[in-house]
Amino acid sequence: MAKPAYRRILLKLSGEIFAPDAKFQFKSVDEISAAIKSISDAGVQTAIVLGGGNILRGASVDSDSGIARPVRDQMGMLATVINALAFREHLQQAGLDACILSAINMPQVCELYTRANALKRLEQSSVVIFAGGTGSPYLTTDTAASIRAAEIGANLMVKATKVDGVYDADPMHDSKAKRYEKISYDEVLASALKVMDATAVIICRDNDIPVRVVGLNKADILYGIAVKGDNEGTLMSGGTHG
Repeated sequence: MAKPAYRRILLKLSGEIFAPDAKFQFKSVDEISAAIKSISDAGVQTAIVLGGGNILRGASVDSDSGIARPVRDQMGMLATVINALAFREHLQQAGLDACILSAINMPQVCELYTRANALKRLEQSSVVIFAGGTGSPYLTTDTAASIRAAEIGANLMVKATKVDGVYDADPMHDSKAKRYEKISYDEVLASALKVMDATAVIICRDNDIPVRVVGLNKADILYGIAVKGDNEGTLMSGGTHG
């Protein structure tokens, strides 16, 4: 078997994969699980960070709700654990060994995150799901993904979105929006593009973690990226856009 393009990736998934039609469902989760099985079989070590927005996003809770922002963010972190539990089940049903490492200690539900354990599990070919965000408020799951990618030495971060890359305008509302094939971290920051929050972009930039922004609209897109090195979506790295 040929050597895969990337030895270790981190896949950032929105909680919306569980609710594409505003209902809690699993068809897309099964499809992604099968895609992860294909790259794992090819020798790619895979870690995952899930959002929790399909259940609750702390920052979206009204500030006049009477709930302090740190508590709202903790509620959002717990939402990511719920999604992680569901995803682990589907990964296991796809024939993968999968574990959840949480930034929040809840031993009856999942293991507490440590970098050493994450690296050990990845080397054992387990799919590692990072849950609970960073464990701290005021930080998004994109930032959690960037931090975890740096900690485990990921060769690539794949961020799945509703669209097929990074555009200079919202393609859902502007038919003339241009998709970048490549774009630098600093261009994303300077143009305030809504790819990831600024903290997440800076962490990737400072740790030289390339980010490929894609839409998971094709069954084999993840295999093409991780194993074959296909240029899908938009690559965010140190270079300027093309």
